[in-house]
Amino acid sequence: LMMILLTALTADRKSASDSAGAGSVRETDLLAQAAAVGVALAIAEQQLSSAHPLKDPPTAIVSAWQLGMRTRNLTQKGERHR
Repeated sequence: LMMILLTALTADRKSASDSAGAGSVRETDLLAQAAAVGVALAIAEQQLSSAHPLKDPPTAIVSAWQLGMRTRNLTQKGERHR
């Protein structure tokens, strides 16, 4: 949307550049308005953004028994595949 707006504003400016005095003031106003629209859109997009830092997952507390069983299972699976 911003690219379309800026392209339209700059295309009109190039075709209407025949008067130097009043045209340059009008062009400056148009560029200021385009910049204001761009800033407003950027602020609105930033406020609507749902990005947020992710929390660290809770650490898994594994008992000694669970660790022993998991180790044994992994060892047995490794021996089967060899």
